[in-house]
Formats: sequence, structure tokens, C-alpha cells
Amino acid sequence: MSKNDVMIGLEIHVQMTSLKTKLFCGCSSDYRNSPPNTNVCPVCLGLPGSLPMINKKAVEKAIQVAIALNMEISKTLSWTRKHYFYPDLPKNYQITQYDGKGVSTIAKNGYVSYTVNGNSYVARIRRINIEEDPGKILYPSGSMITSDYILIDYNRSGIALLEIVTEPDFKTHQQVSSFLKKLRSILEHLGIADFSLEGSMRVDVNISIGGGKRVELKNISSIAEIENAIVYEITRQRTLLNLGREVEMETRHWDQERKVTFATRAKETEEDYRYFPDPNLPSIEISEELVKKIRESLPELPDKRKERFIKDYKLSEYIASVLVSDKKLSDYFEEVMKSTSIDTQKAASFIVNDVLGWIPSGDTNELNKYIPPQKIAELLEMLREGKITIKMAKELIPELINGKSLKGAVEEKGWFEVIYSEEEILKVIESIMNEYPEAVKDSIKDKKAVQFLVGKVLEATNKRADPKKVYDLICKKIEKISSKLQEDL
Repeated sequence: MSKNDVMIGLEIHVQMTSLKTKLFCGCSSDYRNSPPNTNVCPVCLGLPGSLPMINKKAVEKAIQVAIALNMEISKTLSWTRKHYFYPDLPKNYQITQYDGKGVSTIAKNGYVSYTVNGNSYVARIRRINIEEDPGKILYPSGSMITSDYILIDYNRSGIALLEIVTEPDFKTHQQVSSFLKKLRSILEHLGIADFSLEGSMRVDVNISIGGGKRVELKNISSIAEIENAIVYEITRQRTLLNLGREVEMETRHWDQERKVTFATRAKETEEDYRYFPDPNLPSIEISEELVKKIRESLPELPDKRKERFIKDYKLSEYIASVLVSDKKLSDYFEEVMKSTSIDTQKAASFIVNDVLGWIPSGDTNELNKYIPPQKIAELLEMLREGKITIKMAKELIPELINGKSLKGAVEEKGWFEVIYSEEEILKVIESIMNEYPEAVKDSIKDKKAVQFLVGKVLEATNKRADPKKVYDLICKKIEKISSKLQEDL
């Protein structure tokens, strides 16, 4: 390994938001809108004498994930106490799993394939644990640095978590980002989690350079911020090494406002956690029949869906990959295609390249709310029937998002019909070329200048002419003029 080699491993914590109750008690898993510290009971508060009882649905969901991530599933599920002292953990230990003597994780040794800019990669999954979420620490000023005190809300305490741990197989922030998007899509297709909910996925990023000491960046929620944090931390560590200084093994926090990492504590070792089996929770046998039953009931996953999109909808591999990277986007596309017979590739490109651009932050959770698929299908049908041009279709998107009907928006713009007649378009082109002779001369010298004339023709026709047709007709006329000029020389 060279001194510049970067190694990045991930610990991904995903809340199983599809469960109705917490992992070890009957408290609701829907805690986000409850007043602080009201969605709790003796079990999730860890009060003496209380006994946990496993939510079996959580085990089934974890097995689903293990199968989807190509993992070896343990025959026995055992529970372990992981000790650490922090105010968000009232009983001073977390119930989780551990891969050691007499105990094991629910699954290990899996993999996920993903692509970055057309290049394929494989990330190895070391293990999956089922564990309980701790409470939530709130900083009154909004920042860990500037708050004089903290508040703790235990409503989140005991929510079922999946901890997915990868091997340190990543070298760049782009690889991490692509992998997380693929993983998120798999979990969405399985119905494990709703990632539109705050804090439903939190990632710890472990980074080391040149085989040196490992730095952990703790609890980053968004993929964009994970990318920013990785870029910063790699730069920080390289700067230290270039100055001849040592990188400390520590846990650091990512400050989203200042875009820097800062040290919070020395990194614990496994010995510090003093793992041992939880005596209150008996082991659970995971039978081959149960695994088989769950495997046979798995829904369609992103890779299979992509194959189907390519085969059935004749989509390109690229556009199919973009669609299946987000379940809500895939669902939206298929809903649109139920109501239009336009070319599927054209519809998919229109949704990905044009419609998404009008959704704030490209957030597909809001896609249906901003513009229902039926409206896009109606718009695409008008395009297919030749009643509007592609340019008109693009300009109608914001009108539909603003709640206007398609018919009303078209009438308001005066787009009653597209001009198909070549003769009629040529008349307008002649008029524009006579009005702008300098632009014609510029177009003879440089073909890029033709776009000015195209714009003027579209303006004169109120955009009712097809831009490509206008461009082709103007180019033909420019070539004719150019040829005549050369003959006259």
C-alpha cells in the first residue's frame, strides 16, 4: 500500500421505519410528531426490572436485507450487550449483535455491486446487526460547539435499527455516494425504510490514508454531506502527513455549517465496549424453511427491475440505471407509462432530464405532490400527437407544477396548434433573414450563429414551429446562399 492510498469503510444505520412498534417493546415506531419523552415505556427507558421482547417482524426484515445483499445468514440469532456511557443511552448498554465466541451477527460476508461513471465496482459487506436506536440529543443553539447544555428526547430510544458494516473497499467520495444510493434503492424496494423521514439513515465513515490510523466521522445523514465530509477529511489527513505529523485515531464530528470536521473523543476499541451475551434475550433459531419462504417472497429488486426496463421498455442501460437508483422515480415512470403510448425512451428522458429539474433539490419524495404522473402522461400524449413541440412541453412543466390544467396553460400561451407547413415556416424564415442580414452573414461564417435566427423564428411563430425543423430549414438556406456567393467570386 502506498502512503497516498485512501481506505474508506462505512457503518450505515438504517431505521426499519416500516415496523409499527419498537424493537423490544410495544411503543409506537412513529415517534417524530410526539411531544418529547412521551413515546416511552420502562423497556425502552431501560428501567430496572423491565424485560425486552423481540419484534419478530424486525428479524424477518433483516433476513430480507441479508438475502438482497448476498449474505451468509446465521442459523442462530443471539443478542449482545455493547457497553458505553452516553446520556442518550439510559441503561448504559445497547442491545445489538457481535461476531465472536458463542455469538454471531445475523448475517455476514455479502456484497453489493455498483457503478461510477460506467465503471463497475463491488463493495463487500462485512456484517449486518439488528440493534436498538439510542435517544436523540438536541443542541439548543443547533450546534454541539456553541450549546451550553443539551436536551435528550428518548422517544427514539429502542427504534429498530439495521447496522450495515462494509469492508474498507472505497477510495473516493464518488464510490461511497454511488454505493449508498444503490443500497438505499435496495432498501426502498424491500420496503424497509422511508428515507424521506429525518434521521432514518445515518452513516459513520471510517477513513485512513496509507494504512495509518483510522478516523471515524460520526452520524452524517445526507449523501451530499457525506461526500463533503470525506473530501475535507482526506485533505486534512494528507496535510498532516505532508507536514510530518501523525493522524490520531479518533472520532470526529462533521460541522455542516462550517464544512469542517472536529475532534469529539478518542476512538474506542472493541475491548472498551465489553461485549457479552444479553441474559434477558434467548437466542432465536433461523430455520432454512424461514429463509426460503422469505427469499421466495422478495419483491423485485433494482438490478432485476433495471433488466426489465431495458427488455420491456427498450430503455438504454444508462436511463434504466438512473430510474432504478430511486424507487419513487421508477414507480413514477411506470405510472406515467400506464396513460401514454409515447416512445418509452423519450418519456424516461423527459422525466429524468426535464421534470426532475423543476422539483426542489430533485427530491423525488415530492415528485407526486408537485406534478402527478397523470399530468405528465397527458402532456406527453399531446407531444406524441404533434399538438405541441418538445420545447412547448418543457415550458409547460412549471405551469403544471403551479396547478394549471394542461388545456388552460396551452390556451393561455396561445399554443393552439403546431405549424407543420414547411411553406408557412419558410415564409417566416425569409422574413426574419431579411430583417437580420448581419445575422445571416454571421451564420455563413459560423454555423453557431444560426441559433440566433432560430430563436427569432420561434419568437415570430410563438414557438409553434418545431425548433429542429426550423434549424434544418435555416441551415439549408444558409448553405444555398454560401454556395451562390462562392460561385459569384
